[in-house]
Amino acid sequence: MSNVLAFAEARSGQLRRAALEAVTAARRIADATGGEVHAVLAGPSGIAAHAAKLGAHGADRVLVLEHDGFTHYNPEALAATLGARAASGYAAVILTASALGKDLAPRIAAKCKVPLASDVTSFAWANGAVTVTHPGYTGKIVQTLTLRATPAIVSLRPGAVLPAEQAKAGAAEAITSAIDPAAVRVVVTETVAGGGAKLDLGEAPVIISGGRGLKEAANFSLVEALASAFGNAAVGATRAVTDDGWRPHSDQIGQTGRLVSPDLYVACGISGAIQHLAGMRTSKTIVAINKDKEAPIFKIADYGVVGDVLEILPVFTKAVQDVKAGG
Repeated sequence: MSNVLAFAEARSGQLRRAALEAVTAARRIADATGGEVHAVLAGPSGIAAHAAKLGAHGADRVLVLEHDGFTHYNPEALAATLGARAASGYAAVILTASALGKDLAPRIAAKCKVPLASDVTSFAWANGAVTVTHPGYTGKIVQTLTLRATPAIVSLRPGAVLPAEQAKAGAAEAITSAIDPAAVRVVVTETVAGGGAKLDLGEAPVIISGGRGLKEAANFSLVEALASAFGNAAVGATRAVTDDGWRPHSDQIGQTGRLVSPDLYVACGISGAIQHLAGMRTSKTIVAINKDKEAPIFKIADYGVVGDVLEILPVFTKAVQDVKAGG
């Protein structure tokens, strides 16, 4: 029997979707090993209230770090605590490769002196080890890696795992930090969320993304209209248009931007440069709209529409609105 440790990411005292993805993934591995899932949840006073939700998604125990020093991300204290816990006999440690997870996972791996498999798109437990797949060389290949060191530390590409309920006890247990959270060298004083209340790209089940084929920044209103029609969609962009100032860099998807795996990705006026494909090719369903039938994006698209994106987007938006209205 081997237990699995999951990091339950929270921000501003609230659970992130990343937390549920990590616990769901940890549950799959624990079911294969015959062990339990122990989720680490850190935050200010009151954060323990979320233990039940983690239990509903498969956590047998929720190890709660409740301290004002965890109001914001505390990399030193979290790495020290998770590193010490991970080295105490866990088979694997699961995080999500969010912005926070990308910073924390290598710190834990360094504490445990083991390798890290990052940005993983699938995983399995077999023959006493975790085997994962990871897109390499900007998505040109898919690497299969077997992690034989213990613990196996894995960070999952956001969206690679769909949060699923599998009720377990979720018993909350207060633990103490390995170091004083208030006596660290690096202190995060503020977390600034971009774009107000808009849906985060890493958590959106649907992403409508635009490229230079939209011709000018003003035409992103058509992309926003389609996203609004879905109601659960975020707006993304290529590097070219963010470099031109059409969209904020936080919207950029690709090798040097966000890596996403939504249920549906709609590429609007995007040719499909390899750098962009590296960030979205693991999406569950890809729809491409481009006037160039030879555009590389069509090679990975599940559905393709050849035509003027400025004419097609309003039609798509109307169709989604009609479906939503029951028409």
